[in-house]
Amino acid sequence: MPPILVRMAAPVFTGSPCEIRSRHTSVKWVAYPAEVLPMWVAEMDAAPCEPVVEAVTAAMRRGDTGYAWGPPYAEALARFARARWDWEPAVAQCTVVADVMIGVAEVLRAVTGPGDAVVVSPPCYDSFFGFTQALGRRSVEAPLTAQGRLSEDSLAGAFAEATAAGARAAYVLCNPQNPTGTVHTRAELEMLAALAERFGVQVVADEIHAPLVYAGGPAFVPYLSVAGGERGIAVFSPSKGWNLAGLKSALVVFGTATGSIQGAFHEVHTHGASHVAVQAHIAALDDGREWLDRAMAELTANLTLLGEELAAQLPQVRWQRPEATYLAWLDCRGLGLGDDPAAEFLRLGRVALSSGPRYGRVDGAGFARFNVATSPLVIREAVSRMALAVPR
Repeated sequence: MPPILVRMAAPVFTGSPCEIRSRHTSVKWVAYPAEVLPMWVAEMDAAPCEPVVEAVTAAMRRGDTGYAWGPPYAEALARFARARWDWEPAVAQCTVVADVMIGVAEVLRAVTGPGDAVVVSPPCYDSFFGFTQALGRRSVEAPLTAQGRLSEDSLAGAFAEATAAGARAAYVLCNPQNPTGTVHTRAELEMLAALAERFGVQVVADEIHAPLVYAGGPAFVPYLSVAGGERGIAVFSPSKGWNLAGLKSALVVFGTATGSIQGAFHEVHTHGASHVAVQAHIAALDDGREWLDRAMAELTANLTLLGEELAAQLPQVRWQRPEATYLAWLDCRGLGLGDDPAAEFLRLGRVALSSGPRYGRVDGAGFARFNVATSPLVIREAVSRMALAVPR
């Protein structure tokens, strides 16, 4: 009897630093000199998802390169959300936009005015601060707890400050959380929704990392699915889950009680979405689920590897294994490298991590963010280089 041949799928994350660099020209691999190993920006060093490749190639071959149309994209999100999160947003509640942060910014522009407050919970995605400043709004901080959880007391204090004297305010929720990798629970999100109603704060949820939640931990809960979430607004894209940042598009999903905001959301905001990107995102959501599951299994192994390498070479580094994302938030305060250890890793080890203080001047001090969406070879080399920066 002939042997049974089992065809194994090729790894999603593979290659040496030189091999990966040879096939990438994006910012992650070209922003620093060639001798620097990049572990910073949230791009994957990943083999592409074949259904996405096929969709983009087919669109180009048939000349289907016009302007984007949002409803099929919203329908694909609804199918994916129903299958993965047991929640189905209504297509009529969705509006296509250029990307997640552009969508967040346009919502903030619609619900606040110049000088109004945007509340964030540091350590949080650094662009929240940048977009708030660019819009002429002011940041008010409601820090996470030491365990990376939403704090009711912190949120209440920040909301009270933000809405003093009847001012309008918004809260930008990172769900799941970047850089900590926290997956907010339903109870935490309902607490947030209740506080937002009490103080009249508009919640805007960045849910770009929603597909990247690890098995065995807490499940992702869409903000709009919780009690009180109908007053919120979420923004979603498959770009992080399937490494499609170069194919820009996203969906703003309006809660069912935000009709006046959706009605005032100008049609021109849809013009920036790429039609080819929309087709790529639909392919990812409908036909790229197996690829995503393979990627998550490999990312799980990469996180284990990172923990082993840190324990062996940098035992002073403390971290909580993330519940979501491919980003590890490393507490490097025990290394004696100051408030910005990433600067020392770069200077002495020639390895680039994301600077902790960018995610919160106070709450990010002494931290660095490490991207594990790469090959095991690169992770081992990166930790070895980090160790070179530590005083002996």
